[in-house]
Amino acid sequence: MLKKSLMGAVAMTLALAAAPALADTSGKRIALSNNYAGNSWRQAMLKSWEKVTGQAVSEGVVAEAPAFTTAENQVTEQAAQIQNLILQGYDAIVINAASPDALNGAVKQACDAGIVVVSFDGIVTEPCAWRIAVDFKQMGAVQVDYLAGRMAEGGNLLEIRGLAGVFVDDEISAGIHSGVEKHPQFKIVGSVHGDWAQDVAQKAVAGILPSLPEVQAVVTQGGDGYGAAQAFKAAGRPTPLIIMGNRHDELTWWKEQKDANGYETMSVSIAPGVSTLAFWVAQMILDGKEVPKDLTVPFLQINQDNLEESLANTEPGGVANVEYSLADAEAVVAGE
Repeated sequence: MLKKSLMGAVAMTLALAAAPALADTSGKRIALSNNYAGNSWRQAMLKSWEKVTGQAVSEGVVAEAPAFTTAENQVTEQAAQIQNLILQGYDAIVINAASPDALNGAVKQACDAGIVVVSFDGIVTEPCAWRIAVDFKQMGAVQVDYLAGRMAEGGNLLEIRGLAGVFVDDEISAGIHSGVEKHPQFKIVGSVHGDWAQDVAQKAVAGILPSLPEVQAVVTQGGDGYGAAQAFKAAGRPTPLIIMGNRHDELTWWKEQKDANGYETMSVSIAPGVSTLAFWVAQMILDGKEVPKDLTVPFLQINQDNLEESLANTEPGGVANVEYSLADAEAVVAGE
């Protein structure tokens, strides 16, 4: 019996020695490099990061996880920020990037220094980095698909874009335009940049409305729906069907209109809590886990039947959100 126990112990020791060792991440430092914070989505994204990483630090999962945001949406400024994080010796850098390719030089420098780089939302194309992406083209296309189901005869569309020069803006706009090609009964009669902010969107829409024919629907990118509604109201024009972007002010306005006259639309955006998924992915990589270089997460869509529930769970000034735990991140990595 003793001999068998001894043999079993030896076999277990050998098996443990052969298994890959996982790193202890309690001493690891993960930084967030964020290129822009000028709207409610970015503020909610940073708040989610702070909440989840703060708990991870207090529980000893990592040593620290500060967030750094550049003053302007400038590639050169963010590249300098990343280089500073390299010099400060962070073990991983999570990036919401100002450009998919213009930061690749700084990202490669980080990788060459042995730093794990995980990009999300605004992803980077440098092969050494990981990417957590939403199918932004589909997020644009689904809006026109929805309109086609509601307005078989089609009509004129006003497009409100996001922040000029940013990958996310280009992708959502491309999806909207592909949707119009698929449903040619619709025509884009005007396009403005709303910077994903309701006040900017309101001014931009107010400026273009006098030059437009009747508009049947407004396609958007998030943070712009309420501003568009206010601009149409101020101009004394009929309120079109406006696609919303999951912000509290948009959902509140939608519910008010729904209660008053049965107004019907849909709302779609990426959840700001995707930043917390990026954090856990970086922690998993530092912990020696195998993680695919490219991960895709679904966008968050709100429909007429779950509007009230979604609004109740969205704080004033915030955005409908999903935050990720380590278990959630593990499920995403496993493709579940």
